[in-house]
Amino acid sequence: MTEIKGPGIFLAQFIEDEAPYNSLEGLAEWASSLGYKAIQLPTHIESLFDLARAAQSKDYCEHIKALLGRYNLVISELSTHIQGQLVAIAPCYVEMFAGFYPNTLNNDPDSISLWASEQLTLAAQASKNLGLSAHATFSGALLWPMVYPWPQRPAGLVEQGFEALARRWMPILEVFDIAGVDVCFELHPAEDLHDGASFEAFLRHVNHHPRANILYDPSHLHLQQLDYLAFIDLYHDRIKAFHVKDAEYRINGRTGVYGGYLSWQDRAGRFRSLGDGQIDFSAIFSKLTQYGFDGWAVLEWECCIKDPYIGALQGAQIIKDLIIKPTSKAFDDFVGGASCEKTNRRLLGLEEREI
Repeated sequence: MTEIKGPGIFLAQFIEDEAPYNSLEGLAEWASSLGYKAIQLPTHIESLFDLARAAQSKDYCEHIKALLGRYNLVISELSTHIQGQLVAIAPCYVEMFAGFYPNTLNNDPDSISLWASEQLTLAAQASKNLGLSAHATFSGALLWPMVYPWPQRPAGLVEQGFEALARRWMPILEVFDIAGVDVCFELHPAEDLHDGASFEAFLRHVNHHPRANILYDPSHLHLQQLDYLAFIDLYHDRIKAFHVKDAEYRINGRTGVYGGYLSWQDRAGRFRSLGDGQIDFSAIFSKLTQYGFDGWAVLEWECCIKDPYIGALQGAQIIKDLIIKPTSKAFDDFVGGASCEKTNRRLLGLEEREI
């Protein structure tokens, strides 16, 4: 067993236009002051982190590492959640995601997908230059609008959707393989990869590529009413990144997992600040430690009630307290006796049967 690293924090929800939250150094100083040891770094804001430059320049990467080192921080993973979302984009989402891609692409889905794939290629090289072993992203969505359809989906639609998704991701997975970095898909509603079954379908279509892995976030599983602990038992060998994000599901007679178009505060399922929801993180940390997960425990704050900066402060301590130092001995070693083959055979009653 190995010890989970942490606490880390995903910076995406804390970036603002005012200091200290508008620069990498300001965010680093703030995160360090709360007790964090790593940051998960978004890559879609050039003023915060220049992805293209990081892919091209090891000197720039060393500069970034040195800047963070001044605050006793490292990068846990780079994140391309925004760009990964656009690798595969259903027609109904093209306009809705217009703020996520350059306006020079003229809302053309093929151009958007190509741009997003190029961004992922840059992320693979940047991760290599930074000495990282895992990368956080989304899969994108071709099929999601068909997740619960009426009328029923035409025969073959799902298979064709996963074939298309795999065609887009296979070259990206190969680039990450050359870089020695795992692609960790955050399984998330609104993505084609949103649960165990959809991830398995994707694996089949990418020939079980070794770089196709999971960013484990129990909040998204809980809000789908999956068993997030059994999920670890099933997929622990593919879990290479970890978001520590809390959630709660409040069964009621008015609305369910789809939310009824209500605001987050009024939904049956809603994200909560770490420690305020229903997720059994003690059991999660135990299982991940048992299975040898040695990546970072990264706080992702999303809550419809609590102030984010209070959530970040509390989250650092909670993660510290959850991390388990693995035992180096068996609890009943003190009653163990010396072992030898002759003694073992005698205890098993085998000596008299020898010919």
